[in-house]
Amino acid sequence: MNENLFTSFTTPTMMGLPVVVLIVMFPSILFPSPNRLINNRLVSLQQWLVQLTLKQMLITHNYKGQTWALMLMSLILFIGSTNLLGLLPHSFTPTTQLSMNLGMAIPLWAGTVITGFRHKTKASLAHFLPQGTPVPLIPMLVIIETISLFIQPVALAVRLTANITAGHLLMHLIGGAALALTNISAPTALITFIILILLTILEFAVALIQAYVFTLLVSLYLHDNT
Repeated sequence: MNENLFTSFTTPTMMGLPVVVLIVMFPSILFPSPNRLINNRLVSLQQWLVQLTLKQMLITHNYKGQTWALMLMSLILFIGSTNLLGLLPHSFTPTTQLSMNLGMAIPLWAGTVITGFRHKTKASLAHFLPQGTPVPLIPMLVIIETISLFIQPVALAVRLTANITAGHLLMHLIGGAALALTNISAPTALITFIILILLTILEFAVALIQAYVFTLLVSLYLHDNT
């Protein structure tokens, strides 16, 4: 069981070539573009959920922040769908890779910071030095605020990676324990299996919540810089 503990986190290959690109592009199939005059129930439900989520995230944004609406919705749909697809057996979850999450977090964070320095230069610089700071503490506070600014994308990526990875590892361990207990104690194995089912339901919620949290934090960074 320990030898295969991290098997689900390795990048799958086909004929020696990584297929992570195909896996990343697969969620786009789940959200087809409607080509009918009247949408079916699935497309109508998707559009209602998108509009509801978009309204919640952009309610405090001004016009400049609302121009990021397409980017934010694409981000939450991509992360949420890849997280859910990773719960299927023999599948791969790209969001368990820290490199991929950093690849999403750093450009989005940099875009919000550059937007802030471009449109609100004085306000962005004022964040490095709170008003009323004593003169001896000015160098230390500037260093602390600079570090806290650059740590934001790392915190975004690590939070998403840790939550998704921890859930997958826990499901793997409990599933292996339930399988091992079937030949030792059937009642204990049944209880362990019920715990596994409850944990799987929880992981479905965590997959969606983490996608919402990641996008919401990017939205908050954008709100602070627009």
